[in-house]
Amino acid sequence: MTSSEFQHRFESTRWTLIQAANRGEDSSSVNHALAELCEIYWFPLYAFSRKQGNQAADAQELVQGFFVELLGGSFLQKADSEKGKFRSFLLKSFRNFCTGQHRSQEAIKRGGNRQHLSIDMSQGESRYQISPFDLKSPDQLFERQWALALLETAISRLKQEYVSSGKNELYERLIPHFTDLPNARPYVEIAESLAINETAVKVAAYRMRKRYRTILRSEIAETLQCERKEDVDDELKWLISILGQ
Repeated sequence: MTSSEFQHRFESTRWTLIQAANRGEDSSSVNHALAELCEIYWFPLYAFSRKQGNQAADAQELVQGFFVELLGGSFLQKADSEKGKFRSFLLKSFRNFCTGQHRSQEAIKRGGNRQHLSIDMSQGESRYQISPFDLKSPDQLFERQWALALLETAISRLKQEYVSSGKNELYERLIPHFTDLPNARPYVEIAESLAINETAVKVAAYRMRKRYRTILRSEIAETLQCERKEDVDDELKWLISILGQ
């Protein structure tokens, strides 16, 4: 995947993607982006369902059925980016799906030829078991996993940019400093391994951190469908508070 293709992938998700679906666009790129959106956000919904008391198999079935329904467009037609955040829309739609008459088997049947969704949920239960069980409500767990999904998506974009520019080794050395990975090495050791001076490593780390923040803000703005700095600032504060729980 080229850098331009990778960028297009993320520009075509969340509210911009919902709007495209609402306009009746049925292109392969829209469908592909919808499927990738499902891949990004299935686990927060799975964790929510498990926290509600559903067994692992039932939670998987509900999430699978919901996303097939989502790809079918029935929930997308009700979406309105002016009325809230994308995470609120997604959780509300999933909650309605679970408590209403739209059960997964019916949704899959209605999906017909549009059922092209393939989500690997094999690691879902193991991920759920290491989730913080001190979060008392399903909503709290969903919000935390949503926040983590945003961070993971931003990091994936950052990595792709560095790989595309031939700086994968630099990325691998520095990224532990921006995550909770335990193998962060001192800058002086990184400098020696890359045959550059420590000052150059510090400059590279500063630039990576700055770029990461820019990407993360871009991801947040996509879920808000807004350009106002204060809205993104508020959502970023929310994200930090959720991850700090």
